[in-house]
Amino acid sequence: MRSNQYRGFTFSVNRTSIRRLIVLTIVGMISIFILTGIITSLDSKHGLASSTIHQWAGQIDGESLVHVLGMENSYFTQVLPEGSALPNVGSLAFELMTSINPDDPRSLLGRELPGFALFDGHIVVAGDGTNFTTMPIESAPPLEVLMEERQASLRSLEELENLQPLPAGNAEQTTGERRVVHVMHSHNRESFWPELEEGASSAFHSEVNITLVGKRFGQALERHGIGAEVDDTDVGSVLSERGWQYGKSYDAGREIVKEATAANEHLEFFFEFHRDTQPREKTTVTINGEQYARTLFVIGKGNKNYEQNLAIAEELHDLLEEHYPGLSRGVFFPPSAGTNGVYNQDLSPRSLLLEVGGVDNNLEEAFRSADAFAEVFSKYYWDAEKVSEE
Repeated sequence: MRSNQYRGFTFSVNRTSIRRLIVLTIVGMISIFILTGIITSLDSKHGLASSTIHQWAGQIDGESLVHVLGMENSYFTQVLPEGSALPNVGSLAFELMTSINPDDPRSLLGRELPGFALFDGHIVVAGDGTNFTTMPIESAPPLEVLMEERQASLRSLEELENLQPLPAGNAEQTTGERRVVHVMHSHNRESFWPELEEGASSAFHSEVNITLVGKRFGQALERHGIGAEVDDTDVGSVLSERGWQYGKSYDAGREIVKEATAANEHLEFFFEFHRDTQPREKTTVTINGEQYARTLFVIGKGNKNYEQNLAIAEELHDLLEEHYPGLSRGVFFPPSAGTNGVYNQDLSPRSLLLEVGGVDNNLEEAFRSADAFAEVFSKYYWDAEKVSEE
């Protein structure tokens, strides 16, 4: 009779390892509960809010994020530019924890030197002489200064009264009755020192201000066959009536844009005109013997349309360089801290903010720039129309 033999398997279990695993599991669970309790019990000012997570995420550039996604799905890496390298994990973690970019010393100095963080923006396209010392700084006077009436010079008031429409142009193409461009001014009282009485303490005025430049731009567009509507709402008065601070100017401007789009379905482009605070030598250029107030495109990177808006700004900058060399100071992303970051450009993928001149320019120089920009924009607009018709 054949006997059956069975092979047995022996497992050796270390009791110490089991105890260690159980202890680690219990300690881990207790730690999670303690950490959760601490986070939820913190004061709202110190808690881990969604805005904090958003701030951390904002420190990771798009290319690095694509690399991270590519670790799970290599399909994403196809959009990376040639030569793009995986970011250093240590540097990335250090930046997230300290908000200091090892490759950019400004991120450290900005926390040590008062006002240095204002230069934490990004120059996308640099015009002639453009660097971080020439970047625009939003002027924000106290509301009582904003509402206090400033005397304009006699010449400026006469110029305001005699501001007549430009002669009709001989445009080969026209938008007819359609108004396709909207112009507005959230900081509508921004004025120019040469247009104010000597001794005025601030470059702000309720009548002689940046809105005149916007009107001039609208008139110039009409000469090129492009219908435009220019809003001249006194945003300063709106702020005063509502008891809002100057920082709420864009909120008031947002209402204006929304009302305009609701009333006019033909609007395609939206321009916001401002006056910079930089001095004359940085905001003036001489072209063919005449002086112009230089322009600067400002794109809010905090809005969903910033890539489309940026593409338009870059193309218009190139056209200005071609026809009026030196007029454009370039294209700029303001720093995320201390600025609006959106400028209502999320309301349209064809929305731009344009700084025209500075406090030391005069209306005549700003008007020349408005005419030049209207000429260049009309070339851009009608070329785009031809492409869409083909």
